[in-house]
Parts: sequence; C-alpha cells; structure tokens
Amino acid sequence: MRVSRRERGEGQFGCLVGLILLAIGVFIAWKMIPVKVKAAEVRQEVVDEAKSAGTHNDDRIRAGILAKAREDEMPITEDNIKISRGANQITVVVDYVVPIDFPGYTYQWHIHHEASNPIF
Repeated sequence: MRVSRRERGEGQFGCLVGLILLAIGVFIAWKMIPVKVKAAEVRQEVVDEAKSAGTHNDDRIRAGILAKAREDEMPITEDNIKISRGANQITVVVDYVVPIDFPGYTYQWHIHHEASNPIF
C-alpha cells in the first residue's frame, strides 16, 4: 500500500503560510514597538508635569511636554496639550496622532494621555 505525501502530512504549504504570517507579525512589531515606547515616555512626562503643577505654571508644563516630544520625535504641538486647573486639582490632557507607514498603507495611531493630580 502506497501512502501519498499529503496523507503523511509532509506538505510545505502550511509551513510557508506560517512563516509568512510570522514575518508579517515581526514586521508590524518592528514598526509599532518603538512608537509605543516613545508614547510611554511622553505619558510619563505628562504624569511628572502634572505632579509638579504646584511649582510650575501652565507654560512651563507645556514646554516640558513639548521638549520631551521633540526629543522622542513625536508629532505633538501646543494645540494637542490641554491644561485645566480647578480649585485644588490640575488635569493635563495630551491627544495626538502618530502616522505609522506600512507598504501601501499609513496607519494613523491615535494616542491619548491624561493625568490628574491635586495641587498642593
């Protein structure tokens, strides 16, 4: 009795499809992970600036966030930063879009950071 290759499970097509999917996943991660790391650094700067609101005015907070954004090459402008102060609380909101270029497509990644802290 003769068993064909297909019946023995020796087809290479499934392996090829798996390798292509793996390569696509690695490529997407290679493009998106650096942006995610930079966004986390900007988020930490937003939190730090909100914590120091008692000693910093709004312009200094905005300048600190913009300096970090320039350092990390993130597309943040003054219009993307909203600062509101209440009687004893500050809220800093940074809302921006990072374009990530893929072959044939540009993904617009919307990123939103918000930090609220009491002012002492």
